[in-house]
Amino acid sequence: MTIKDKTRDEIDDKYKWDLSQIYASLEEWNKDFEYVKASGDKYLEFKGKLNNADNILKYFKFDEEFSKKADSLYMYAALKFDEDTSNSKYQELKGKIEKVLTDLSAKTSFVIPEMLKLSKEDFERFMEEASELKMYDYEFKNILRMKDHILSDKEEELLASLCKSLNNSEDTASYLRNSDMKFGIIKDDLGNDVELSNTNFSKYIMDNNREVRKSAFYTLYKEYENLQNTFASSYSGKVNTDNVLALRRGFKDARDAALFGSNIDSKVYDNLIHVLHDNLSIMDDYYALKKEVMGLDKIHIYDIYSSLVPESNQSYTFEEAKKIVLDALSILGNDYITDLNKAFDEKWIDVMPSKSKKGGAYSWGSYTTNPYLLLNFNGKYDDVSTLAHELGHSMHSYYSNKNNPYIYHQYKIFVAEVASQVNELILARYLINHTSDKSEKLAILDSLMELFKGSIVRQTMFAEFEYLTHKKEAEGTVLTSEFLSNEYYKLYEKYSGHNMISDKEIRYEWEKIPHFYYDFYVYQYATGLAAANYIAENIMKGDKEALNNYLKFLTLGGSQDPIDELKVAGVDMNSPKVIEQALDTFRGLIEEFKNIYRSR
Repeated sequence: MTIKDKTRDEIDDKYKWDLSQIYASLEEWNKDFEYVKASGDKYLEFKGKLNNADNILKYFKFDEEFSKKADSLYMYAALKFDEDTSNSKYQELKGKIEKVLTDLSAKTSFVIPEMLKLSKEDFERFMEEASELKMYDYEFKNILRMKDHILSDKEEELLASLCKSLNNSEDTASYLRNSDMKFGIIKDDLGNDVELSNTNFSKYIMDNNREVRKSAFYTLYKEYENLQNTFASSYSGKVNTDNVLALRRGFKDARDAALFGSNIDSKVYDNLIHVLHDNLSIMDDYYALKKEVMGLDKIHIYDIYSSLVPESNQSYTFEEAKKIVLDALSILGNDYITDLNKAFDEKWIDVMPSKSKKGGAYSWGSYTTNPYLLLNFNGKYDDVSTLAHELGHSMHSYYSNKNNPYIYHQYKIFVAEVASQVNELILARYLINHTSDKSEKLAILDSLMELFKGSIVRQTMFAEFEYLTHKKEAEGTVLTSEFLSNEYYKLYEKYSGHNMISDKEIRYEWEKIPHFYYDFYVYQYATGLAAANYIAENIMKGDKEALNNYLKFLTLGGSQDPIDELKVAGVDMNSPKVIEQALDTFRGLIEEFKNIYRSR
């Protein structure tokens, strides 16, 4: 019998979010849409006039009014579309607002260049002339920071016109990976022929059957080997573009250019890599444990993603998951839990999977709306953890919106995963401490070890590779496929330790990583988890000051540089201590798993 997903109409309303709090009807949505559509040209009325206090204040007020409506319009259309991606009505709504917002970017392109013609003294004078402008002091400072890195009007216009061409390397690599590559056929655990793809590779590399894992591994990377020169051409073009633009804009290098937006010192990046180098023996311990539990004399790359613990039969209703999450997070205080309950009472959450619903999970809101959560809850531990994770995002957004003016409500990517992972870590420890079932404890510890290995160790390896390739290209090295594959393989061996065989096929894995086209993005996965771990560990020890500092951090939005916001939470990302503590936690998880496993 074939089990089919329920349609949305078959899902109980209590498991659906209430988007009527954004717009009660399509008539209301259309009314705001017509306003936004008609008002976009008003931005042009400010062109050439952003040179005095009165006009700048008028611009900020208009931009806020317009943006609040535009944000809510887009969010509503996108959320309705994600409920049922086959619904043409919401496809149309989403397309309409996307077109307006795309056109708007061209109409507002003059704003920053005009403000960059002003000096620090100009902004200080404007704030004295119009006291309402004082709230924009941090924004003015960020604009002034850009001053030395903006080119002439004609050069900026030229770069804007070449935007699509400059992103062509990423597009090419994406098309290759997701459309053009043909990996061939493998046998699944039941002996069925399965066409391998980038999408389903993760399923088969985690299969309990070692032959399935091995076949998937060799089959996938054989195709990447065949296309290594094409990928090298694509990636080297991306690296060269990054390096050239960084130098033309007056940055020391491409990495400094990428870190500039969030005002992150390169010391944070270097510190992460140096601490990992000093602690890579942890991977010897991790893979020794894997070998022991899996009963293998030798462990290969195609073995490392297989779970150490059979999938648990433990299942949870959503109501049980809600109770567990609320109980676990009660450590964050009564006020936090009172606010957190709003997510359930005010129906922020769309819980159950249904036909044509967008997969995965996310939290998303705008300044004037609730932070809504999309889930696809199936009752497993991962679903409970995902609920806690996304609620972390939502509470961060809720407090940021509540405590900041519109211009500062959005926190930076550098801190975006901190609150979600604080929740995730607290939940995991709560469940470990509240069960006597050793198998359940081991399953949660296995999940945590994989989280720390994947987010801290693996992403730091990626970060080092990305920095190395940009540095070498800037020094004149030609990024051939042989050079890229050799350097990647050296790093992979280094970060894997001595207890795992680094099969030579992994030298082509760099071709598979889309994040290498995201401008030094990956290091933030490691720093984010390390910061969250530092905060969660102190809170779980009962440190009241740490808790109060963390709750204050949640209210800051984008009102400070992210490094300074983390200092409010008691976390100094310039210090090696934060990364070291994360690795100590990883080490502790390995020992805890080992002790429980051996005592069964």
